[in-house]
Amino acid sequence: MTEAAGPKSKRILVTGGTGLVGRAIQKVVADGEGRPDEDWVFVSSKDADLTSAAETKALFEKHKPTHVVHLAAMVGGLFKNIRCNLDFWRRNVHINDNVLHSAYECGVQKVVSCLSTCIFPDKTTYPIDETMIHNGPPHSSNFGYSYAKRMIDIQNRGYFEQHGCRFTAVIPTNIFGPHDNFNIEDGHVLPGLIHKVYLAKQSGSALTVWGTGKPRRQFIYSLDLARLFLWVLREYEEVEPIILSVGEEDEVSIKEAADAIVEAMDFKGELIFDTTKADGQFKKTASNAKLRRYLPGFQFTPFKEAVQETCAWFSANYASARK
Repeated sequence: MTEAAGPKSKRILVTGGTGLVGRAIQKVVADGEGRPDEDWVFVSSKDADLTSAAETKALFEKHKPTHVVHLAAMVGGLFKNIRCNLDFWRRNVHINDNVLHSAYECGVQKVVSCLSTCIFPDKTTYPIDETMIHNGPPHSSNFGYSYAKRMIDIQNRGYFEQHGCRFTAVIPTNIFGPHDNFNIEDGHVLPGLIHKVYLAKQSGSALTVWGTGKPRRQFIYSLDLARLFLWVLREYEEVEPIILSVGEEDEVSIKEAADAIVEAMDFKGELIFDTTKADGQFKKTASNAKLRRYLPGFQFTPFKEAVQETCAWFSANYASARK
């Protein structure tokens, strides 16, 4: 393909580029959403250990990005968080400080970091919005991860006030899609359920869902989130974070999510809820009013359709999928 727009004026470095969201951004960019003046570089932990300041600085000096999408993090589901809160705090604080400071030192024009709705106060009113992040302690199950992610917002403010940097952050709700981590013990709820249904179907056994199935979540398809990330990178000018989510009316219970997976994978066995297992937070309903003010017409992929695509991807890529 000939280059119509001359030299590429944006060099966009994506940390965590081989994870769930990184892969989705790669796909969306490759499928026609990329622009001629953008050069995308996707890096993973194989390219640099971002807990090391020296390795992070070397990575930035090598690629010389003008823009950064910061996705890299130590992540895990409820049960891994409960076991390893200190590890989640330390590793993520090191990663975030190194990435943001290297971005500042290398003169990066804009950084978009990825937070999570689990950072919000545990005791709160609903729906939660962007102004409420620091209004009280997060849920005790994942306080290490939550506080580390909250500190990105503090650093973004500091870099803006002291140095005029345009560093911002997005707050997605529960993300799922192809290239997720489908680990049953340490993964998030939806990919863990997909893996469980796959195995139950293979073995002809019942499907056991951990907890009561009553907690409610807003799920966002990774490819929808990727499209929104491109908009934030190109158009969103605030330092204050923005929630990227489906509407409050699109919240589903864990039982409804399990039912959607059962349907997508044509599972005919029994469904059992193991109520001896923890439920985590009952709900963390987020408002997408700010997003809708900017993008009133954005179309999200319907939940069942996105689940169908994710289940199909997992079945087709079972051997190589993270699990």
